[in-house]
Amino acid sequence: MAKRAWLMKSEPNVYGWDDLIAEKEGTWDGVRNHRASNNMRAMEVGDQVFFYHSNIGREIVGIAEITVSGITDPTDPENKWAAVKLKPVRKLDRPVTLKEIKADPTMKECELVRLSRLSVAEIRPDEWEKILLKSKS
Repeated sequence: MAKRAWLMKSEPNVYGWDDLIAEKEGTWDGVRNHRASNNMRAMEVGDQVFFYHSNIGREIVGIAEITVSGITDPTDPENKWAAVKLKPVRKLDRPVTLKEIKADPTMKECELVRLSRLSVAEIRPDEWEKILLKSKS
């Protein structure tokens, strides 16, 4: 099966791209939304992830990769929520803002646009490529 692509949101003043760089591998935990948690359960080692700064910036800033999948959130005392580990791959040439993505009519079905409050979203291959192109312009 082909690898899938994702987008994970984090507030940069809580845990930003620079924090992931400093850690070299981070645990993505604390997600308490069923769809987002199910997306994390669907992740496999090697899947690529856009790292999105929410609230401050509202922009995709980097690419990470899933290094450990299928783990239970260590912050969940009931052991019902998912978590993954990921490592930074590279910073984007330039951040791609939510405003830019929303301005592109071909991105209207993207989960980032359609389900704006979702903290862990799936990104389709064509959406991934469009975002990468925007980061180079």
